[in-house]
Amino acid sequence: MSGRIAPDELRAFAVAALAATGVPGEQAAITADALVTTDAMGVFTHGTKLLAGYLKKLKGGGYAPRATPEIVRQGPAWAVIEGHSCLGQVGCDAAVKVAIEKARATGVAYVGLIDTGHIGAAGHFAAQAARLGFVAMVTGNDIPSVAAPGSRKAVLGSNPIALAVPVTGRDPILLDIATAAVAGGKVYAAIQRGEPIPPNWLIGPNGHPTTDGSLYPDQVALAPMAGHKGFGFGLWCEVLSAILPGGRSTWQVGNWIFDPPEKNSGHNASLTLYDVDVIAPRHEFDARLARLIDEIHAVPAAEGIDHVLLPGEREWASLRESSINGIALPPDVLAKHGEAATITGVTAPWPGVPNH
Repeated sequence: MSGRIAPDELRAFAVAALAATGVPGEQAAITADALVTTDAMGVFTHGTKLLAGYLKKLKGGGYAPRATPEIVRQGPAWAVIEGHSCLGQVGCDAAVKVAIEKARATGVAYVGLIDTGHIGAAGHFAAQAARLGFVAMVTGNDIPSVAAPGSRKAVLGSNPIALAVPVTGRDPILLDIATAAVAGGKVYAAIQRGEPIPPNWLIGPNGHPTTDGSLYPDQVALAPMAGHKGFGFGLWCEVLSAILPGGRSTWQVGNWIFDPPEKNSGHNASLTLYDVDVIAPRHEFDARLARLIDEIHAVPAAEGIDHVLLPGEREWASLRESSINGIALPPDVLAKHGEAATITGVTAPWPGVPNH
């Protein structure tokens, strides 16, 4: 497994680093599992690359290492959870558990999560619910970095939306996307690796596309995904994540990367679940879904393509491969491990990490 890191080894490093900043064991494990699973799925922008930034916030006081998410308002099929500046993964895990309890009783449940840290990969939590039999939607919001069609500056965050569908005997169907043309982390990664910026990623100061990555993020904005369609979905995420539950919106949200470490970021999220077993006979749902999946897989594929994939199939295959052969992390992620080691004194025991 030369050049690859076993997921359990990477998870142990993340847990130890989080614990070194005062995060309790269970909360450290929840956060580490979300980050490492995301790496194992090949989504390196939202995996352990985020760890160093979280550690800075935890040490500086912007994120509260021992905060416990709290239900502040609720009804039979809904709740609002106050995160008290907890880690975003800890808040989302709490929201999943509350939503599952309510959806099992009512069929459908909505949970708004306010005042947390950056939530990372929204799809991790949608998949968590789907594996327990729920059709799931997770949304989040962020400080504006995405232009609206026709705007010369950012209007909304690269607000994520994740959708997951349970498939009996298989991994869930899983879609996890930013409502920007590309996640901001991918722009940073391309700049760090010296790669060119595609012409549909950024909107320049004049309101038109630019490929000049050196202007990001101060002088340019991300382009919205699919123009007005992505802008509409980003607005939807803003409403469900912040406007409805009462969290911070747009420029009220902090920049968790560039703000002083003592400043909280006030991120927000939402989770909506549909309990298949309550709404439909499960065997009938399974049969209808299996027929749909078979139809999609049977569609003639383009030249050079083996078969048409469902959302998430590529990532689940990567997860299985990583569990056997380890995770091949890119250099920019390993460099962030070095930062995490410097912050905490917890050594990353694999090659390529500049431990100090």
